[in-house]
Amino acid sequence: MKAHLMHRDRDFDLKAKLPRNADDLVQDLELDTLFRAMAGEDKFLFEVAKVAILASVGSDAPTILYRQEALKDCIENSGVIRDVYDTVMATIEGRRTRGGLLYLGSYPSGILNHSVELLEGQMEGLQNLRALADANLSRFHSEAFTTLFNTLKEELAGDFMKDVARHLQQMKFRDGILLSATLGDGNKAKSYILRNPSAEKRSWLQRLFGPKEEAYIFQLDPRDDAGARALSELRDRGLNIAANAVAQSAEHILSFLHMLRAELAFYIGCLNLRQRLVAKGEPIAFPVPVDAGERRHHFEGLYDVCLSLSMEKRVVGNDVDAVGKVLTIVTGANTGGKSTFLRSFGLAQLMMQCGMFAPAVSFSANLCDGVFTHYKREEDSSMTSGKFDEELSRMSRIADVLAGNSLVLFNESFAATNDREGSEIAKMIVDVLLKKGIKMVFVTHLYAFAHAYVDGKSDDLMFLRAEREPDGTRTFKLVEAEPLRTSFGQDLYQAVFQDGPRKNAAA
Repeated sequence: MKAHLMHRDRDFDLKAKLPRNADDLVQDLELDTLFRAMAGEDKFLFEVAKVAILASVGSDAPTILYRQEALKDCIENSGVIRDVYDTVMATIEGRRTRGGLLYLGSYPSGILNHSVELLEGQMEGLQNLRALADANLSRFHSEAFTTLFNTLKEELAGDFMKDVARHLQQMKFRDGILLSATLGDGNKAKSYILRNPSAEKRSWLQRLFGPKEEAYIFQLDPRDDAGARALSELRDRGLNIAANAVAQSAEHILSFLHMLRAELAFYIGCLNLRQRLVAKGEPIAFPVPVDAGERRHHFEGLYDVCLSLSMEKRVVGNDVDAVGKVLTIVTGANTGGKSTFLRSFGLAQLMMQCGMFAPAVSFSANLCDGVFTHYKREEDSSMTSGKFDEELSRMSRIADVLAGNSLVLFNESFAATNDREGSEIAKMIVDVLLKKGIKMVFVTHLYAFAHAYVDGKSDDLMFLRAEREPDGTRTFKLVEAEPLRTSFGQDLYQAVFQDGPRKNAAA
């Protein structure tokens, strides 16, 4: 059996290779906050969330829509999905209470006994899964879950389960084993075959009134250790094939349960995240992905989901219509929400591409082959050169792996040097990427860089500016507007050196 809840035609790979820039994405977009919200204290859910989100960059639209439909089913039937997940977990955990790992390197009799015990527990768990599928199939509409539930119903039918239970009882060999062999060279036994004892048994009437069977019986002396070992070896030779077959069956079912657990874990994480956002009154929407060859970002009420998760109040959302735009330059007042907007942009893109909902009232974007971040870094002991050299080195590493349909998010890049030099370098890099058609969002205080694109503005460029009220109040909203010469640093000066002391004095 296959779960196929994440892909229509293949399993979810929990060991999938993450992008080379995965650590930068986690750091710059604060993805650990998102993973923790999905996982709670569960380390396994955390790992599934991390792999599903980071390794899904480059997913195609059919896969995204396939997962979206499955997630909608999960939202409509969250209690059922959690019951299914708990049943899978209980079945896997039950393996540990039945003696631990299979005795793959032990004697055939030990392998067989242990495997039969494991299979009995697994079949009980599968029976519970089938009962859930029977009771709830009509409530699910996605291809992923209707296929899974129908598979459970068909492959775990009542007659099949009864046959399995009967065979497992037989495999305990409470009445001893019956096997046959032929004589080989030197009168040594070979071609051991385990026989079905029930097929050889006679009814009590046949035993009472029928012809007597000839049999040769021998008994071991209680002190005959060598004979006991020989008899045990003879038994194990007969059980060897059956023991391996039963052990492989137990491992096959366990493999299915582990895969089902991993694929369900993604949706459980999504439900956990949604529960927290809805409790705050934050909107969520299922994104509309468009072809990677287009350049489209259109959204309403887009907010930084990680910021929302870390504070009690709701977060301000932004509306942008960037259809056909390759470069978006974001300028404006300090602490006006520019970096928060940039982070919300990247988070929503990653969430869309793994099949999740987006933190917005509505969201539509073109698919990307890769998502890259180039954020300013604070100088620390791990740096082997200056901040500016480190920025250039990171940009070089990004350039090595950039594909034509990538998204690059710049946050105050190349500001570690003076405005003129930083602006020149930023423009040279952006011009090259523009020629390649690589989509960019660039948050900057480099006026010379931003203004250079005002004079030659084209249809594929957009300018956004963080709003500032005349009295200096930040709305944390971005509006479509060209850059100003000032970023209102005096507001910060006033807040620190004038407003601050007055407030302290009043307190």
